[in-house]
Amino acid sequence: MKYPLIDRDHSTLAFNERVLSWARRADVPVLERLRYLCIVSSNLDEFFEVRMALHLRAMQDRHRHAGFTRQTYQAISKQAHELVHSQYEVYNNQLIPALAKAGIRIVSHADRNVEQHRWVKRYFDQEVKPLLIPVGLDPAHPFPQVANKSLNFIVRLSGPDAFGRDNEIAIVKVPRVLPRLIRMPERVAGTQTLVVSLSSMIRAHLKDLFPGRKVGEFSQFRLTRDSDLLVDEEEAVNLRKALRQGLAQRHYGRAVRLEVSSGCDEFLSSFLLNQFELPEQALYRVHGPVNLVRLNQLIDLVDQPALLFPAYRASYPTQLAKGQSIFERLQQGDVLLHHPFESFDGVLDFLREAVQDPDVLAIKQTIYRTGANSELMDLLREGVRRGKEVTAVVELKARFDEEANIGSAEQLESIGAQVVYGVVGLKTHAKMLLVTRREGRRLRRYAHLSTGNYNSRTARTYTDIGHMTCDAEITRDIDQLFTHVASQNRLPALRRLWVAPFKLHDRLVDAIERVGLAAQAGQPARIVAKMNSLTDERLVQALIEANQRGAEIDLIVRGACILPAQVPGLTERIRVRSIIGRMLEHTRVFYFQVGPVTSLYLSSADWMNRNMVRRIEIAWPVKDAALRDRIMAECLGNYLADTQDAWVLQPDGRYKSLMATPATKAGHRRKVSAQANLMKQYAAT
Repeated sequence: MKYPLIDRDHSTLAFNERVLSWARRADVPVLERLRYLCIVSSNLDEFFEVRMALHLRAMQDRHRHAGFTRQTYQAISKQAHELVHSQYEVYNNQLIPALAKAGIRIVSHADRNVEQHRWVKRYFDQEVKPLLIPVGLDPAHPFPQVANKSLNFIVRLSGPDAFGRDNEIAIVKVPRVLPRLIRMPERVAGTQTLVVSLSSMIRAHLKDLFPGRKVGEFSQFRLTRDSDLLVDEEEAVNLRKALRQGLAQRHYGRAVRLEVSSGCDEFLSSFLLNQFELPEQALYRVHGPVNLVRLNQLIDLVDQPALLFPAYRASYPTQLAKGQSIFERLQQGDVLLHHPFESFDGVLDFLREAVQDPDVLAIKQTIYRTGANSELMDLLREGVRRGKEVTAVVELKARFDEEANIGSAEQLESIGAQVVYGVVGLKTHAKMLLVTRREGRRLRRYAHLSTGNYNSRTARTYTDIGHMTCDAEITRDIDQLFTHVASQNRLPALRRLWVAPFKLHDRLVDAIERVGLAAQAGQPARIVAKMNSLTDERLVQALIEANQRGAEIDLIVRGACILPAQVPGLTERIRVRSIIGRMLEHTRVFYFQVGPVTSLYLSSADWMNRNMVRRIEIAWPVKDAALRDRIMAECLGNYLADTQDAWVLQPDGRYKSLMATPATKAGHRRKVSAQANLMKQYAAT
């Protein structure tokens, strides 16, 4: 039987509403509040580029596609408009005053004094105007190509042009190389930190771009485009080259959203909507800069640590000792690394030792997101130079990291590494590093598995678990999976790993069903699972059925969750909570209790259909009792006890903050922050 579920896209927007709550919190330093506002804007950009693009495409193409209809587009648009309105309310009514109180002001044209006007004019003439080319529209000058998420101005002019014609519309494209915020020098700013926005500077001097014409109505505007890379993998002879060609077109995909100033003239907004073939719902009038993401630059312009979170310095992994051979340590037992509370240095040291050790013969690694200037990629290249057999499975289709990954792949290939790009039609999302070492007369494998990416930058802010082991069965399975991905031979039966798209989905459903059957038999039965998103209908239906058999289920889901929780007669034993904190929750942990038997798995996969059927993912068991207890305490129990950063899903589909919920007993509720507890536990001394 199928049960009614929560809409995925509504749930995604609700997650961003929870993130926005941090921008409202007076107990959070003001520059960090600004950062959360920017995060929401960045998330919304991606939402429009990917999800809203599907809704709009289905509506414009006049056919129903995978549940996307005119009605779903309108409903999602309504919620998105409300969220954007909330963003700008927070920006104008809370953050701008809070920044001003801290001596930081984004000075508008009307608020500048004479000396500041002179400075802005001089900066505009010297640094900005030379890079602007206004385009007057006529048959010989059609509407210019507008890149995805770029800043532009539309201007309505009066009076004839140089040739006596009345072409009244002009477009000014603003190059990305120009900073969106410029700090005034102390000699004109005085004791305050005064900043000028580029859009304000251009608005104030638009007339300088059109000498001899009268500037009438105008508005800044920003276009968001469908950014899905459409590459036919079955037809592509060389996927890397096909993707590189596709990247060149990404900035000019189908229009999805149009942002304009709140006071934009109806004639101009209608002109733009018509130009980009967008419906009225795609128009977003904003009271402020059209790109809040670029306000991140303000954080870099202001050197005031007191306006940021206190710096956190992660400890070196507690189960490792600097200077000790990690290979020797793993021969004694498995090692767990909890990022970002423990530093990523342990992973780099593991790879560094493998590169430098003359007894290491081969290194195999999956590359999904490593970031720019990656020390890890440097180490892999050094491994090749030292004669190691280096195999890199590079996922070229990691969304918005394609270009960086193509560059990494080409650098490795150029010096002789074996580079493969996974399996056609699937993304390789599993996080694996395998080292083969000669020890006497035998070869031994050592592995690092992770719930997150091999990215030392995000490892400072994303919560993830790394697991190092030389367990013969696990490392054998990993080696078999690497061979399968490279050779595309049939994957043999694995002993420990659950792998998508082959067995992971079925194994998870079976595990959930066993818990339900145990509950039905009157045995202890519980599921605790932590993940980023829960949108796979098959897994959701299995959870509901297990709940109806009597199983107790606690889910810690950061983002989208389509499972209705605590609904009488349906899911009264299912509790769903979302943790929004200083760090981005990214760990995937699955715990199953079937009578007296318990099992715990770590995974690279969220419970989403794409992870189960369109990606190569892994889940693996943690057998060491001490490590399992640690994971249960730090990643599950700790988060279930959170009363400060936790939001609980209500039967009506809305989330309620526990921080805003009154204590059930007399007195004050004790504030518990899971992340704060872990930061305190692992901070370097």
